[in-house]
Amino acid sequence: MVGDIVLQCGQVLTVMFLAPLLHGFITTVEERVQRGQGPSIFQPYRDLWKLFNKSLLVPESATWVFFWAPVVAFTAMLIVPMLIPVLTNFPLPLSDMGDILGGGLILTLGSFFILLAGLDTGQPFGGLGSSRAVMLGILAEPTLILVFVGITFLDHSMLPFVANHLLAKNPVAYWSPAHIFLILAFFILLTVETDRLPIHSTIPYEIYMIDEARILEYSGPLLALLKWASWMKQFIFYTIFLNVFLFPWGLSTTGSFPSVLLALLIILAKYGVIGLLMVGVDTMQSRLRFYRYQEPLALSFLFAVLAIVADQL
Repeated sequence: MVGDIVLQCGQVLTVMFLAPLLHGFITTVEERVQRGQGPSIFQPYRDLWKLFNKSLLVPESATWVFFWAPVVAFTAMLIVPMLIPVLTNFPLPLSDMGDILGGGLILTLGSFFILLAGLDTGQPFGGLGSSRAVMLGILAEPTLILVFVGITFLDHSMLPFVANHLLAKNPVAYWSPAHIFLILAFFILLTVETDRLPIHSTIPYEIYMIDEARILEYSGPLLALLKWASWMKQFIFYTIFLNVFLFPWGLSTTGSFPSVLLALLIILAKYGVIGLLMVGVDTMQSRLRFYRYQEPLALSFLFAVLAIVADQL
């Protein structure tokens, strides 16, 4: 029992401390692909250290929402790793707190508070970013629910660990049309949830600003929490995509120290590959005007519906 609790804490710490490394790896590789020098892959850790040691500036119009949104978003990202397979392919003591839909709700809760924070101060860029995020969420969130419903239809369970076991041990289920459609739908959603849709950009221009606009008024430790939560959210979505949908192998089956260490090494390899894939997608695809955001999301929604239909046939 004590060992399982340690593993549970290990899953949370893995997401916490590897999330900035994954973000740094993707940013560095993307810069190198575009023939730039690029920062070190450890730059996100330096950024967090710098922000946590800076003073906090608060707009005069800010309310309690402004202060609590980073805390709620960061806390939500600490809860989800308890519910999904990060290091082990078997449930841990707190894994039964919620199912895969519950994990999706917690992820959405963090995003909802950040959306409110963008509107809280009344500054125009925050409202711009929040309104655009809502427009994306109108299609993205229902599609995410459909994908989670589709995987529950496939494995007849709401627990992500059951889906991991089914797909890892049953080639027929893994190569079924329903599962392939779910992978395609979730992959498109990854570009939305991790800011890789071709209407997103890290460049602080008004035409591209979505997530950056919502946190423009933040500084110091609160900004550090928001950035850290965003990187953890990216890591969590990659974890669900890899360990539940695409590559359900390589997790610890016994909970022993050697198997957990091996799972950590496999995590670095798997996440490196998906990071390279996302860099390729982000680099090769052409930028879209914002009003065309519905095209890839509609395609993702179609794949999710096809997955459910194929599973029922």
